[in-house]
Amino acid sequence: QVQLVESGGGLVQAGGSLRLSCTASGLTFGDLNMGWFRQAPGKEREGVSYIHWSGGNLAYADSVKGRFTISRDNAKNTLYLQMHSLRPEDTAMYYCAAGGVALNPKFYSYWGQGTQVTVSS
Repeated sequence: QVQLVESGGGLVQAGGSLRLSCTASGLTFGDLNMGWFRQAPGKEREGVSYIHWSGGNLAYADSVKGRFTISRDNAKNTLYLQMHSLRPEDTAMYYCAAGGVALNPKFYSYWGQGTQVTVSS
């Protein structure tokens, strides 16, 4: 059974930082491209960041470039998203996903349940 479990969300003031983690089980994590997505109330799910299974190819949404960093530890089956300089518009439920390509959520096969990030102004 495939499981993706996100953690690390919370309430933070604007300008603050958080690090999200996503621990995977039931799949060959090291063979899969991974992505972070987010969805705010009333909005569509959007791609935040992507990392190739090798760690050698990364992508970011324009809105987070220079502030967020994606990484992975294949030995720990864990995906990370380091977020700095957080803004109120970053408030959303954040999801990790496996098995896709780039930042289009339609390409991803497996999803976690999400972790809430709330940034206060």
